[in-house]
Amino acid sequence: MSDILYEVDKRGVATVTLNRPHKHNAFDDVLIKELTGLFKRAGDDNQVRVLVLAANGKSFCAGADANWMKRMAGYSFEENVADARALATMLHTLNTLPKPTVAKVQGAAFGGAVGLIACCDMAIGSKMSKFCLSEVKLGLIPATIAPYVIDAIGKRIARRYFTTAEVFSARRARRLGLLSEAVTEEELDSTVEELIEQLLKNSPDAVSAAKQLIFDIADHKDDDEELMEKTSLRIATIRVSEQGQEGLSAFLEKRRPNWIQE
Repeated sequence: MSDILYEVDKRGVATVTLNRPHKHNAFDDVLIKELTGLFKRAGDDNQVRVLVLAANGKSFCAGADANWMKRMAGYSFEENVADARALATMLHTLNTLPKPTVAKVQGAAFGGAVGLIACCDMAIGSKMSKFCLSEVKLGLIPATIAPYVIDAIGKRIARRYFTTAEVFSARRARRLGLLSEAVTEEELDSTVEELIEQLLKNSPDAVSAAKQLIFDIADHKDDDEELMEKTSLRIATIRVSEQGQEGLSAFLEKRRPNWIQE
């Protein structure tokens, strides 16, 4: 049985499932490489409209695999840099995927797992899930995941949890912005499904463009005139696009646009 499962349903929903329940879905260099490839595959597949990141077993992900960490301890500086770059590449690939991404979280999410969750556009967690940025307990720092976690929860909160390595609850993760929603175990699947159904109602091109818009203007350094010009060009471009025209026509004609399956 593969340590990572990948499937795309007839609606275009790709599900990447961590499948090492006996190791609490801890990842190593091999899994990082496989995840990078699968994220790229989903991003390049025109049939894929949504990506769900899930896990089998009691835990979402325990972070780095103990055997991998044991090997890393013997790496040279140059080998450690290459190893870290591979992880950074995987996280960047997930974070910038041109499709909406949803993390479905149950159980423990420790260390690098928090980075995976932060890289997803939205995350639904079980109320019983637990979170921890545990790196400093091992004499390490959460370096490669830091940009995404800080973006999700903010600098002030990160300063606490990066340094204390406290375990915090799903309820707190929801308040901090790491989780979009915290629901009961029984509601986890249905809540993710409701989110998927909402995403599938929308223009795939517009969803991708909206996601890119956030990346491009969130920390803009343009003056007001430049920003207005850039955003005006973007809305004009998508209005005259094939899906923009279809969406506007469907609205005016009071029918479903052609990207919604009957």
